[in-house]
Amino acid sequence: MDNMNLNKHISGQFNAELDDIRNRVLAMGGLVERQLEQALDAISNLDAELAQSVIQGDHKVNGMEVSIDEECARIIAKRQPAASDLRLVLAISKTITDLERIGDACVKIAKVALDKRLKKQQPLLVSLDSMGRHATRFLHGTLDALARMDADAAFELHKEDAKLDKEYEATIRQLMTYMMEDPRSIPEVFDVLWATRAVERVGDRCQNICEYIIYYVKGKDVRHVSYEEMEKDLNL
Repeated sequence: MDNMNLNKHISGQFNAELDDIRNRVLAMGGLVERQLEQALDAISNLDAELAQSVIQGDHKVNGMEVSIDEECARIIAKRQPAASDLRLVLAISKTITDLERIGDACVKIAKVALDKRLKKQQPLLVSLDSMGRHATRFLHGTLDALARMDADAAFELHKEDAKLDKEYEATIRQLMTYMMEDPRSIPEVFDVLWATRAVERVGDRCQNICEYIIYYVKGKDVRHVSYEEMEKDLNL
């Protein structure tokens, strides 16, 4: 908790509760990061066993979201936190929702890996793999910024979503071209499109988490704000 520069309280129990939800959200983030890595490995190698493992592991992510959210609600009701403490609890409550959605995206990617027809269309997976690795780095950086509650890092990472979006658009164009050149590939292309969209959504969720970090540290809601306005308002 020292890394987050949290205020110490008269109640040692309150400090312990804040420490606990911080550690639990970081553990959830670590689980989701592994899920994403494994889902991408599954689709890259068309590993049905690994894909099933990702799908079955989603219940752990869901369970962590529910338990952490319940603890956040309990803290608000019991402790009635104010100022930075309230922002922390709210930021964590919002973060776990986005982490759970990333978990859902991992399941979508893993389900595509179960399509045996893709074995004949390996070239379709090249751009998806590159984009997926970018999303993995984005998520890793976001979780690192969350662990340190680093607003500067969160601001820089926030820009990664625009880069990922450009990769997404380029991948979509490639897939459309491939489909027009070989209409027989349409079913497989649609599967890969489904997975590509899921990867793009991971970037959106990471961007949201970066905004929650900035909200906690700076006390500013930067949703729907341009980078120029964000940089000016936050003195970053």
